[in-house]
Amino acid sequence: MSPCDKSLKTTEEVALQILLLCQFGIGTITNVFLFVYNFSPILMGFQQRPRQVILSHIAVTNALVLFITTFPNSKVAFAPRSHQTDLKCKLEHFTRLVSRSTNLCSTCVLSVHQFVTLAPVNRGKVILRASVPNWVSYSCYSCWFFSVLSNIYIPIKVTGPQKTENNTDCKSKFFCTTSGFSVGIIFLLFSHDTIFMSIMVWTSVSMVLLLHRHRHRMQHILTTTRDHRGQAETRATHTILMVVVTFVGFYLLHIICIIFYTFFIYSHQFLKHCNQVLVAGFPTISPLLLIFRDPKDPCSVFFNC
Repeated sequence: MSPCDKSLKTTEEVALQILLLCQFGIGTITNVFLFVYNFSPILMGFQQRPRQVILSHIAVTNALVLFITTFPNSKVAFAPRSHQTDLKCKLEHFTRLVSRSTNLCSTCVLSVHQFVTLAPVNRGKVILRASVPNWVSYSCYSCWFFSVLSNIYIPIKVTGPQKTENNTDCKSKFFCTTSGFSVGIIFLLFSHDTIFMSIMVWTSVSMVLLLHRHRHRMQHILTTTRDHRGQAETRATHTILMVVVTFVGFYLLHIICIIFYTFFIYSHQFLKHCNQVLVAGFPTISPLLLIFRDPKDPCSVFFNC
């Protein structure tokens, strides 16, 4: 019996899908709470702070990534494998790429915003900080627009599984078919991710250096009072650094999984579920970091009480 004839899921696949369902449950609840808490000022007639605007967009993209990663492939963990359809493949690939691209862009905007907030003040940065509420909103909505525009070709390039008489062709039986992806398109996709990842890494390293200089300066200052604002910004910066490191870590593991997914034909289903767990990792962990960063402070440094 060939691997393609085994329509039932293996124990490893069921375990990974149960883990994915747990990620979906925990991640959805925390992201809904994160969105409601940061969107609530608008409902009460107030204006959102720039950080709340970014966190609202991140919560929406996190929930969307979790949903499209978990459903419809994992509706029932113990159900037999189902064949893909042409429309399902197009919608699934397009929604997944748009949501992940927007999630990457929004996380980058959050990192840049914190760097601008933490950086020392001079005349140029005073003008920049004064326009922060405007450019943050424009940046978040531009992330959605740019993600849709850059992935508009996906429904054309992706189709349903191709029927074949070869019973050993697992990829044709259970997986969507992609065609027409030139080297230039693939290069643009990786360039898009590389640019945003480089910005996040650069701002993260810059913030670490700024915090190190600030701590070195404070060691030479004798004072009996504490700068609570400075401590809050430091905790906020630490949290964003943790979020960025989490994103980069899961992204690299996702790339490694894709490489194995490409070369190991008979492990496609298992690697596919591993990849789904890795993709859902950041949307599950990031809201937990943002909400429960400082357990001693129930409001957290992001929720200005």
